[in-house]
Amino acid sequence: MMRIALLWMAAVALVTAAIGAVLAWPALVPLGERLAAEARLSCRSPAELEEDLRRLESELAGLEAETGRLAAAAARRRPTDAYIVVDTRDNWLMVRKGEEVLLEATCSAGSGRELVAGRRRWVFETPKGVFRVTFKQSMPVWIKPDWAFYEEGEQPPPAQSPLRYEEAVLGEYALGFGNGFMIHGTIYKRLLGKNVTHGCIRLDDEPLEQVFRIARIGTPIYIV
Repeated sequence: MMRIALLWMAAVALVTAAIGAVLAWPALVPLGERLAAEARLSCRSPAELEEDLRRLESELAGLEAETGRLAAAAARRRPTDAYIVVDTRDNWLMVRKGEEVLLEATCSAGSGRELVAGRRRWVFETPKGVFRVTFKQSMPVWIKPDWAFYEEGEQPPPAQSPLRYEEAVLGEYALGFGNGFMIHGTIYKRLLGKNVTHGCIRLDDEPLEQVFRIARIGTPIYIV
């Protein structure tokens, strides 16, 4: 009897809270539905309430088991070696290994700016998703794409023109991660921390050297 009484008291508290929650949003819940909900809650017997509690306990146990399963699956998918994380909103780059943070640095990501030249259009955003380091290069030379010439009010030269090759603008190191995007250095250090690039990730000299040293071909890059 004591258990029934306690269950009844708990049920009354739950009913009171539920009715208060229902009445708190009168614009969202029609009057008829609110009255029907109150009637259903207030007419529950102790046996029915005990059955509800057992059902809720069973559902909670199932949710806890599912949470554990998902956590284990996430742990299995986490890289065991170093990986790179780039936050494009806050312009922040990290190199992690497991739970250990090996490096944190300010970076610059894509500006989101649009350029239109005739029928051609570019949006300068850093791609988001999971990528991998596809190449590593010391003293990289920038091969200027067409948009770089249009930005300067010029017509692009032929693909193999010497005018497309520009040295000393990407810093001392570059790490590619597909479709022409790279993590590289910059001569515009005062702009680090701002979204100003054409999609690549810019770093200052010292953190760039550390990233270049730590990363290998195939190192995962997570960009958000």
